[in-house]
Amino acid sequence: MCSLRQPRVPVPGRTGAHRSPVAFSTAMEFSELIKTATVENVLLSCAGLPAVKGTLCITSHHLLLSSRPGGDSQPGTVELWLLIRNVDAVEKRVQNLGWYQPPRTNGSPGDTRLSGSSGTITLRCKDLKVLQLEIPGMEECLNIASSIEALSSVDSVMMMYPFFYRPQSLKLEEGWHLHPLEQYFQQIVSQTSQWRLSDVNQDFTTCPTYPGTLIVPAAVGDDTLRRAARFRQGGRFPVLSYYHPKNGTAMLRSSQPLTGPNRRRCREDELLLGTVLDEGEQGFIIDTRSAQAAKQARMTGGGTEPKSFYPQWRRLHRPLERGRPLQESFIKLVEACSDSSITMDRWLSRLESCRWLSHVKAALSTACLAAQCLDRENANVLVHGAEGTDTTLLVTALAQVILDPSCRTLLGFQGLLEREWIKAGHPFHLRCARSAYSHARLKQEAPLFLLFLDCVWQLSRQFPCSLEFSEQLLLTLFESAYASAYGTFLCNNEKERCLCKVKESTHSLWAWLNQPGEKKKYLNPLYTHNPLVIWPSVEPQSIQLWQGLFLRWLRSSQYLDEAWAEIQHLVESNKAPAKESRGSRLSQSLSDPTARVENER
Repeated sequence: MCSLRQPRVPVPGRTGAHRSPVAFSTAMEFSELIKTATVENVLLSCAGLPAVKGTLCITSHHLLLSSRPGGDSQPGTVELWLLIRNVDAVEKRVQNLGWYQPPRTNGSPGDTRLSGSSGTITLRCKDLKVLQLEIPGMEECLNIASSIEALSSVDSVMMMYPFFYRPQSLKLEEGWHLHPLEQYFQQIVSQTSQWRLSDVNQDFTTCPTYPGTLIVPAAVGDDTLRRAARFRQGGRFPVLSYYHPKNGTAMLRSSQPLTGPNRRRCREDELLLGTVLDEGEQGFIIDTRSAQAAKQARMTGGGTEPKSFYPQWRRLHRPLERGRPLQESFIKLVEACSDSSITMDRWLSRLESCRWLSHVKAALSTACLAAQCLDRENANVLVHGAEGTDTTLLVTALAQVILDPSCRTLLGFQGLLEREWIKAGHPFHLRCARSAYSHARLKQEAPLFLLFLDCVWQLSRQFPCSLEFSEQLLLTLFESAYASAYGTFLCNNEKERCLCKVKESTHSLWAWLNQPGEKKKYLNPLYTHNPLVIWPSVEPQSIQLWQGLFLRWLRSSQYLDEAWAEIQHLVESNKAPAKESRGSRLSQSLSDPTARVENER
C-alpha cells in the first residue's frame, strides 16, 4: 500500500482513525523499535514520478513523507504513505563521510563526530514498487533503515495494522458474512439431496485447517468422517468443492492419503469416496504431484489411493510446482523485468529460463482437465496433492472460474476466494510473508495465490467480456494478500482467525470493495453475462506476461488508463442494445485470435 497523494487510509492519531485497545497496549513495543522518528529534507525518488523533498516520519505502521512542492506559500501537499508491512527488503548506503571535533566551552577537546555525511535507503516493496530515500546524515540514515527493518519484520498477527485501522466509513461487522458457506450450500440443495452440511469440525479438532462447516456426502455420518480424517494428511478428508449443475457432477478436494510403505488402508475413506459414485461410474483423481513424487511420499508416510481399494477411481498425475521452485521462478521474473539494460534476445532467454509462464500454462491446463472431466466426461473429480492447501486449491478455484459464470461476477469471485482459498486453509501468513525482493529465503514462502490471479488475468485477456471484474481487482487482491489494512487475508486458516479474533477486531476487505464509490473502480465496462464454459487456449502464443503487474512500476500506464476510461465512458453513455454491440466490437479488437477461436468452440 503506497501512494503519492492524499492518502485514503488514515493512520492512528489522525482524523478518521481511532485507536483500538490493542493500540495502547502495544504502543510501547512499537516505540522501542523506532530509533529515529522524524528527519527533515529527505529526497524521495520513484520510477515514473518526479522527485519529492520533504519531512520523513515513521509511525508504528506507516512511513510518511510530506512536502509542499511549491513552497510554504503554496497550498496543498504531496504525500507518500507507505504501509511498512509492504516493505520486502531494505538496502542502505552511506557516503560523503567527514570527521570534526567541536570545541567545548572550557577549552577541552570535543567528541569526534561525523560531518557532511548522507545516506541512501532503497525500499523494495512486496507490491514490486522500488522507492529511494536520500537522507542527510549517516546516523539518521542507519536509524531509519534499522527502524523500517524491525517494523516490517514484526510477525505477530495482532500487532499488524488491520487491528489498528478504524475508518469512519465502515463498521467492524460489515463484509465478514457476505459469503457464508450455508448460502452456497442452499444453491446445491435446490438441485440435489446427495450432499449435506456437517459441523463435524466445529471445534477444529477433526481438521485444524478446515472451517467449522463443510459440505459432505449425505450418506456418510460424522463418525465416518472423523475416521477418514485420520487417514488423510492434516485431517483434510475429501469434501465438496463444487457441484456442477449442468449434469450433477461434483469436484472434491482433500490432502494425500497416509498409506505409507505398507499400503495401509482406511475403509471409512473408501466408503466416503465410494458414496460419491453410482454403481458402474468412474471418477478421476487428479494428483498435482508427479508419479515419482507421489511414490516417494509413501516412504515418509504419505502416498496415493491404491487401485485395488478404490477400483472406480482413475488416478491422473499433473505435476504443479509449489514451495521453493515457484518462489525462485517469481524472483527471477521480477529480476528480469527490473533489468533496464537488457537486450531483446537476453530478455526472451531470461523470460523462458524463469519458467513463470510455464507454471501459468501448467495450472491452466490442469484446471481445464478438471473442468473437462466434470463438463464433458460427466465424471466426478477428486483433486489433491500432498497437503491439499496449495496447488489443490489453485486447481479447484480455477476450474470453477472456467465452468461457472457466477464465479466470474464481482460478488461471485469474492465468494470463490472465501470458499476455496481463505476458509479452505491456504496459509497466507506463511506463503505471503515475503515477496520477490527479500534477502531472507524462508522455506514456507510461495506465490501460489499470485499464480492463481495471473491465471485469472489470462482468462480475462482471452475473454474480455466474460468477467465482470477488471484487472484492477486482481492487482488489489495481490497487494492485499501481502500487506493490507484489512484482515481478510490474515493468518493461515479459520482456527487461527478465531483465536486472533480477526472478524471481531479488523475490517473486511469485501466491505471496502463493495462500497458504491469503490465498487465502480473494479468493474469491467465490457462485461456481458456469458452462460457458457470458457475454455482458454494454453498454446505458447496465447499465454502472455501480465504486464499490468510485473511492469506497472517500470513504465507509465497513462495512455492505457485513459483508453479504458474512454471505453467506460462510451459504454455508459449508450443504451443497453448499443452497449452490447460496442462491447462485442471492442472485445474482438482486444482479444487475440486464438482466444476468439476457443470462445467459439
